[in-house]
Amino acid sequence: MPKISNKGAQMPESPIRKLVPYSEIAKKKGNKVYHLNIGQPDIKTPEVAMEAVKNIDIKILEYSHSAGFESYRNKLSQFYKNQGLPINTEDIIITTGGSEALLFAMGSTMDQGDEIIIPEPFYANYNGFSTASGVTVVPVISSIDTGFALPPVAEFEKLITPKTKAILICNPGNPTGYLYSQEEMMQLAALVKKHDLFLIADEVYREFTYDGDIHYSVMNIPGLEENAIMIDSVSKRYSMCGARIGCIVSKNKQLMATAMKFAQARLSPPTFAQIASEAALDTPQSYFDEVISEYRERRDTLITELNKIEGVTVATPKGAFYCIAELPIANADDFAQWLLESYDFNGETVMVAPAAGFYSTPGVGLNQVRIAYVLEKKDLIQAVQILKEAIAVYNAK
Repeated sequence: MPKISNKGAQMPESPIRKLVPYSEIAKKKGNKVYHLNIGQPDIKTPEVAMEAVKNIDIKILEYSHSAGFESYRNKLSQFYKNQGLPINTEDIIITTGGSEALLFAMGSTMDQGDEIIIPEPFYANYNGFSTASGVTVVPVISSIDTGFALPPVAEFEKLITPKTKAILICNPGNPTGYLYSQEEMMQLAALVKKHDLFLIADEVYREFTYDGDIHYSVMNIPGLEENAIMIDSVSKRYSMCGARIGCIVSKNKQLMATAMKFAQARLSPPTFAQIASEAALDTPQSYFDEVISEYRERRDTLITELNKIEGVTVATPKGAFYCIAELPIANADDFAQWLLESYDFNGETVMVAPAAGFYSTPGVGLNQVRIAYVLEKKDLIQAVQILKEAIAVYNAK
């Protein structure tokens, strides 16, 4: 029998999706499953984006430019400038989701065996992208006790070797919801400048901040033009996860020329999705005001309810729509599977994402889960009530 590659064998499972078969079994039993496991917003996609696709009049579904439609990149550049980001059309390559943008960033900056430093817990697919790129993740652990604030820069510096090529952050963070301050961003900027590294910032949740704190973009740091790479996506901003449109942004011309080679190799990003994404840029500010207000209320509801459960520790997120909760259990993987396979509360159960999969350090986060607050407030309250009852039953087994 032919053997799969070592790289394929090393590709990590998704902690978010690996429990889907158990969820499907639970539903076939007739149980309602509250999905706290995945960041799929239930907010309606802007009508202007949907109408653009419905009303398009084209005779041939052609390739686009490998960098994406010029009209879209022009309009996206203006969108960024309106947000105070000095980004020009030539600084942008449209990608198939933020995922492809990250793959382009790694492929353009790192060789086989190189290293990338990432504060953990981090978006689980960073592990997968690194494995696919032949890159080694070097983690810096942040703590729930500090709300997952940036670890001291000295901790980063201790890990830098000749193989280190970049530091990757998610701001605001998935899975923690932490929002890096301007001071923290400036500390990272000084570090990458000192050691001639890239600073890759995944900023797909930029708009989702809740307490008057301002998102400070990597593209706003003076003197970092050659080191800064921004990753963006329409998935969360416009509730368009299925569009699979993102972009890689940098003012480093050599980097972007290299990323273009990867873009050309995959031909072009999808046409219909670009049409929808370009139209989405006309979404009125009122849409975002309502969305942010709704998520702020959901966050506050979730944190309030979780804090009612004895033994639970949760860090209040400042952005995105996730939090990490530490539960009074020994193994969140086993607990999450048990919730779907063996437990129901009046015909209902919950699905959570075990947080160990968001760490690359073995044995860390075993009693933590990531919760996405993408459900209505009443459903969040019910889901946490089920979680409370389930913890008691599980620990009494």
